[in-house]
Amino acid sequence: MTTTTSAKISVQEVRKTFPLKNEEFVALDGVSLDIADNEFVTVVGPSGCGKSTLMNILAGLETPTSGRALVDGKDVVGPGPERGVIFQQYALFPWLTVRKNVEFGLKVAGLGASERRERADYFIRIVGLEQFADALPKMLSGGMKQRCAIARAYAVNPSILLMDEPFGALDALTRVTLQEQLLDTWSREKRTVLFITHDVDEAVFLANRVVVMAARPGRIYDVIDVDLPYPRTEEARLSPEFAQLRNRVWHSVYHQAPGIAAGR
Repeated sequence: MTTTTSAKISVQEVRKTFPLKNEEFVALDGVSLDIADNEFVTVVGPSGCGKSTLMNILAGLETPTSGRALVDGKDVVGPGPERGVIFQQYALFPWLTVRKNVEFGLKVAGLGASERRERADYFIRIVGLEQFADALPKMLSGGMKQRCAIARAYAVNPSILLMDEPFGALDALTRVTLQEQLLDTWSREKRTVLFITHDVDEAVFLANRVVVMAARPGRIYDVIDVDLPYPRTEEARLSPEFAQLRNRVWHSVYHQAPGIAAGR
């Protein structure tokens, strides 16, 4: 089914429940959200608020109990090549080099060897792994593995990137570095991005908009515009404007009135 909409991603009154012993667990309840083409949206909230469930529905890995999830006006009915998914776990093939990992989706899509090599090398260069193109994943640090996963996702040319805490397992310095590199890649190779995180600073630093979710049941609590200019640097993190936005998001995440959305 197709619906006319200008949004790249549209979530319409989505409810998702799971059976739990003799009752049902409500993971999402009445979630609605539109994301524009090439917009970078981060989603933050307490554990159990349904962030990953929402992403899995958009990835086509889960189906809503009710409501609709649409991409380009069409209902999401399963995984699709227009949506690249990056998880916290790197999910690289350990027996393949960085280049072969990045080429994998292109090979499945039927591209010839020379075109695969050209596209893979381009995105390997963009994420700064040229010197490690022929290395196996076991030779890479955690940050390098995640950069390889990002290059692989970009290489198949999805219009949407769905990222579920991709930097969550990394140390603080590597995490900050990869945030800046991700924004640099996004500025050159625009995509619509939905980025799940637990980190308030990360949510503010990356996004055009921050979506704050609340738990029990999972719902949207607040949506906060981030009007900081790109490119964003360390100076932006130290600015009064960043601190003000961070404090607003922090307050929305950790001072929620149960069952009530902000502004309602």
